[in-house]
Amino acid sequence: MPKLKTNTGSKKRFTLTGSGKIKRKHAYHSHILTKKTKKQKRNLAHVSLIDKADVGRVKALLVK
Repeated sequence: MPKLKTNTGSKKRFTLTGSGKIKRKHAYHSHILTKKTKKQKRNLAHVSLIDKADVGRVKALLVK
C-alpha cells in the first residue's frame, strides 16, 4: 500500500498545537484593507481554533 500524502494546501493553512488542536488564520485579512476598520483588522489578525465539526476533515488532510 502506498504512503499517504499530506494535502499541501492544508499544510500551509493549518498548524497543530501541542495538545493536538488545530489553529487557523482568519480570512479577509490579506488585501483591500483600506475600507476595513482598525478594530476589524485587529480582530482578523488573531489566530483561532477550527470548529469541532471540521476537526476530522482537516486531520484527514494533514495525515503524514
